[in-house]
Amino acid sequence: MNKIVNNYRKIIGQIEFYKNKFSKTSKELSLIAVSKNFPKQDIQILINEGHMIFGENKVQEAISKWKQLKLNNSAIELHLLGPLQTNKVKLALKIFDVIETLDREKLAKKIKKYFEEEEIINEHKFFVQVNIGNEEQKSGVKASHTKDFVRWCINDMNLNVDGLMCIPPISSNTGLYFKELRRLCDDSNLKHASMGMTDDYSEAIRCGSTFVRIGTGIFGVRD
Repeated sequence: MNKIVNNYRKIIGQIEFYKNKFSKTSKELSLIAVSKNFPKQDIQILINEGHMIFGENKVQEAISKWKQLKLNNSAIELHLLGPLQTNKVKLALKIFDVIETLDREKLAKKIKKYFEEEEIINEHKFFVQVNIGNEEQKSGVKASHTKDFVRWCINDMNLNVDGLMCIPPISSNTGLYFKELRRLCDDSNLKHASMGMTDDYSEAIRCGSTFVRIGTGIFGVRD
């Protein structure tokens, strides 16, 4: 069996196990296969398995890999997981379906302006990125500002904010950060929490994640 297929099936099985184990907190759960730095032929292997939710970190890489793949597979849902520069908003919204890194007012205004100028229906979904550990080197809205920022994005910017996303500090207590993000989601009446990667997704599921982002565990170690 192909290694990617084998890894994928193992991950799917483990996700189902943890979903059942933590059924009180895990109400809905999807896997984002993070395909950054992996070629189209590797991605196609998962598409052939029926997987349709993927994540990329860079806009230009996504365009070069996904334009044709999405034309061939209309069910694909592509998430932007890396930082979005305002000068790449137009390109990003043409290739991505979900932007998980909405992290500042300037970016929200730029997105709103794009929809107004293009006069198109805004069918994109957005997650607000929260700097859950208040780390200086990381992007994201402060936890204490999250509820107000979400409300502003929805009411004033007319953006479809559907959830929150975080990358917690490297710590033995990631559960504390995951629980806080889930609490922030609930406080803002948001359905989705994008949290948990290859090394900590079981803990994220326990704390109520609805999207886990796994790349290495499926595709292997990146070059």
